[in-house]
Amino acid sequence: MNITDIFKQAQEVQARANAMQEQLGFIEAEGVAGAGLVKLVLNGKAELKSLSIDPSLLRPEGREIVQDLIVAAHGDAKGKVERRVAEEMQKLARDMGLPPGMMPG
Repeated sequence: MNITDIFKQAQEVQARANAMQEQLGFIEAEGVAGAGLVKLVLNGKAELKSLSIDPSLLRPEGREIVQDLIVAAHGDAKGKVERRVAEEMQKLARDMGLPPGMMPG
């Protein structure tokens, strides 16, 4: 493989990585806590897309519970998003013929 081929392959990797970065906004995962009392959706960029809180939790004495459930639901969704992103990056690496571990994710 000559330097021109290496440069061309590097450009292809960069283009695919940029495309993958754009696609992260379309990956979504729902996080749930409190047996469904709190639900939220994060995208692949870890941006909060929606939040749903059961009305039964909206009492002044339930404030700390709501806060804890939001944090738990966020952790649930974040873990799911991270797994999906890692899977997509592995697929991209495979499609490009790269050895495992060559793509971030």
